[in-house]
Amino acid sequence: MQYNENRKAKILIVDDHAVVRQGIAMLINQEPDMQGCCEASDIFQAISANRLCAHDLAIVDLSLAGMSGLEVVKQLQAEFPKLLILVMSMHDETVYAEPALRAGAHGYLMKQAATETMLKAIRQILSGDLYVSDQMRSRLLKTIRGNGGDATPTSRLTPSEFEVLHLIGLGLGTSEISQKLNRSVKTIESHRANIKKKLNLKSGNELTHFAINLASIEIKPDAL
Repeated sequence: MQYNENRKAKILIVDDHAVVRQGIAMLINQEPDMQGCCEASDIFQAISANRLCAHDLAIVDLSLAGMSGLEVVKQLQAEFPKLLILVMSMHDETVYAEPALRAGAHGYLMKQAATETMLKAIRQILSGDLYVSDQMRSRLLKTIRGNGGDATPTSRLTPSEFEVLHLIGLGLGTSEISQKLNRSVKTIESHRANIKKKLNLKSGNELTHFAINLASIEIKPDAL
């Protein structure tokens, strides 16, 4: 077990919308076994907050003001290996859940999920298990068994390649992605080339259109 059952689990909420952070914190603080300890709007605030108050679990939005949530997950995991992470996003889990888990997240939850589902996901991760929806769990199991029927084109991408694809979809250019991810322009260009090859895209324009369409696959969340 990751946390002490005799105290409330400390939850860090990372989202660039203050209203969303406050709504999640309000729900969490009504529970007897957990508390919304700190809030952050970006990776820098998240790292600072966790250094001051070692959290048991972080709830991380996938898109933070142009930054890939996958990069946030990887940076938090690198800095705090014991920190559990639940990605909570509007983006379709059939596309984004697997890359999030491969990046180091311990669960993926759609923002339109019921409050009870969010609390269930938090407790399940704190108890040492991963969390995805039943439908997504079935899809992942089929992928592991080698049944390609439910595989998506992006499942062939590495976590770094998917991260670059996501940032392209958010409108960032090669130089901007290089700065965001602290990698060389040459490395980003190499990822772009690999993505085009794996997705059978013939040009940079096709890559951009694919990435934008992918990023636009969102389901609007119900009010928390």
